[in-house]
Amino acid sequence: MLLTNIHRIYGVRDRSSFLRGKEMDKLPYLENAWLRIKGERIEAFGTMDQLPATMQDAWIIDASGRLVLPAFCDAHTHVVFAGSRESEFVQKIRGATYADIAAAGGGILSTMQAVRKASEQELFESSWLRVRRMMEQGTGALEIKSGYGLDLANELKLLRVIRRIREQAPIPIRATFLGAHAFPPEYRNDREGYVNRVIGEMIPAIAKEGLADYIDVFCEQGFFSVDQSRRILEAGIKYGLRPKIHANQLSSSGAVQLGVELGALSVDHLEQMNPEDIGDLKDSGVIPTALPGAAYFLRASYPPARAMLDAGLGLAIATDYNPGSAPSGNMWFNIQLACIQMRMTPAEAFNAATINGAWAMEVADHAGSILHGYLANLILTHPIPNLESIPYAFGENPVHRVMIRGMWV
Repeated sequence: MLLTNIHRIYGVRDRSSFLRGKEMDKLPYLENAWLRIKGERIEAFGTMDQLPATMQDAWIIDASGRLVLPAFCDAHTHVVFAGSRESEFVQKIRGATYADIAAAGGGILSTMQAVRKASEQELFESSWLRVRRMMEQGTGALEIKSGYGLDLANELKLLRVIRRIREQAPIPIRATFLGAHAFPPEYRNDREGYVNRVIGEMIPAIAKEGLADYIDVFCEQGFFSVDQSRRILEAGIKYGLRPKIHANQLSSSGAVQLGVELGALSVDHLEQMNPEDIGDLKDSGVIPTALPGAAYFLRASYPPARAMLDAGLGLAIATDYNPGSAPSGNMWFNIQLACIQMRMTPAEAFNAATINGAWAMEVADHAGSILHGYLANLILTHPIPNLESIPYAFGENPVHRVMIRGMWV
């Protein structure tokens, strides 16, 4: 397949590296360009005035006026779940907070009950539809967490569903064990007992089946303390599970510092960041990941992206797709929020959602950029003048077609 007369190809690079600070405001592109796909990978690209005659023996698609972008790399989701929580949505409209709902047995525990009642096949079918919709919107790589089972049998069930999705989906999938998402009701008065079960029972069983790449914990006041989080994550490390941490969503809790201490791949959320948190992340190698959709849905403060970038940090953006605090897998909307609410430039936001997202889930060697030999996971837009017009015209759907592994979705 040969795409010709492309108005602009964005994300064209000669190598992939995690972007920080001022680098994030640079999104290289080719104008009046062509791109050739061979099989499931990008074979070559260039400008139309340098199109080799030998390239024109392919199925040619005229992309005049359109943009081509690398597909999104969504490095933080909870897309495998059962049920929904519209009633809690109405409670929030009426003034209930995330913490209020959780304290009343709602929130994560509500979804836990639905997951425990659902069969593995039911979970797979509903979750697969969500993943399909995300691909149709432009997502080309995905991280999925467990965390709605909160006992061994149901956490295994969730991770097996993620494995089935991984086997069927044409996009790279990473799996994260999040048994430390909340305390189940049967351990409400024995939190240490549940921590011990996560460490002594769940982690070894999950590692034995090879069901997860990462281990995560909700390190926050009212959930898992810094000490409990450290013990859980260190246990996961012993079984080869690299840490990712839900950090600083509700408070500056010490989770950022724990992530730095343990060499976490990423710390995610970061709505509540102070200068010390930002300073501790600098030069740490830990990837800050912002989830603007969650801040929007909860009417919370947004991660201070401008302060973080100006301090020289890099940033990834993900959807946090889940039934309670971010019930959407639309990366376009998260990019628009990043620009409008977090004061990121369009180039910074797209880099955060593509190349830096790929680094935050360790798929940057084959996804997140337009590079020779990379997967042909691409977005072809409607006729659009430039990248900036996408977040500017918020609410518009810019997608004409999405390609995954060289095939139109």
